[in-house]
Amino acid sequence: MYYIGIDLGGTKIAAGIVDEEGTIIKKDSVPTGRTRKNEEIVNDICMLVKKLLNDTNLSEKDIYSVGIGSPGSLDRDQGIIIANFNLSFRYVTIRKAIQEVIPVPVYVENDANCAAIAESIAGVGKGVDYMVLITIGTGIGGGIIINNKLYIGSNGAAAELGHMVINLDGESCTCGRKGCWEAYSSATAFIRQTKAAAADNPESKILELVDGDMEKIDAKTAFDAARMGDETAINVVDRYIDILAEGLANMVNIFQPDLIAIGGGVSKEGENLLAPLREKMKGRTFFIGDLKNTQIVAAKMRNDAGIVGAALISKRM
Repeated sequence: MYYIGIDLGGTKIAAGIVDEEGTIIKKDSVPTGRTRKNEEIVNDICMLVKKLLNDTNLSEKDIYSVGIGSPGSLDRDQGIIIANFNLSFRYVTIRKAIQEVIPVPVYVENDANCAAIAESIAGVGKGVDYMVLITIGTGIGGGIIINNKLYIGSNGAAAELGHMVINLDGESCTCGRKGCWEAYSSATAFIRQTKAAAADNPESKILELVDGDMEKIDAKTAFDAARMGDETAINVVDRYIDILAEGLANMVNIFQPDLIAIGGGVSKEGENLLAPLREKMKGRTFFIGDLKNTQIVAAKMRNDAGIVGAALISKRM
């Protein structure tokens, strides 16, 4: 049997047909056109499903289920996207629309949870029962796998890991609270920290790398400058990793997973990020005797995580 996964993003709608092991057989995408009417976007989703079936010569009898990964609030039982704040989606009955194209089970799930499912089945978490995925981007997303099942909590809203407070009365967060981990360890926060350091130290190579244009600073700039031996950048990166380690240590102490996978653009730094991160976590996590240590690794599914995780939602429910 095959599965269809749909990754509903603010920039593009990506969809694919996936096999039991999480391998994408065929994928396609169209621009989302986020300012368009709901009906137009939903129609494009349905057309993508039809196109994938036509391109692979598969029929509804070959498809076990369809899954949609979306940010925002969801009603899993009814198959409704309550609110996707990247779009104008409000109470969109996506399951019903897709089942008019292909009458199979249709699932909806949070996009970060889909990424966790993808890593659990076909990525770095394959073969382990307990895993936490952290995605570092505009904010900090999370997905939790417990005993090989996605953990969503009693109300379906679990794994808002970025909104754990690590500094009471600290930096303001988009959620309205202060001191959230996301306000310090998201890529957005890292860019803000890099800009502040560059402003205070105009001789730094940080500004040299962006030709003096602060707006060109991204989450890679400080790492690049640090590799050049720039002291300001080294301090920015060290402080960022230090705070990231604090949050990850909390994840270990709460869940004691087999591994924590880190995704998002910052994770592309690989061992430049992970090696000092593991070192800084020593002494912050709770271990006694011969207890197994949690592995800290980079997620590997990257841009395919949304499609694969959405396709295989049913395998982790």
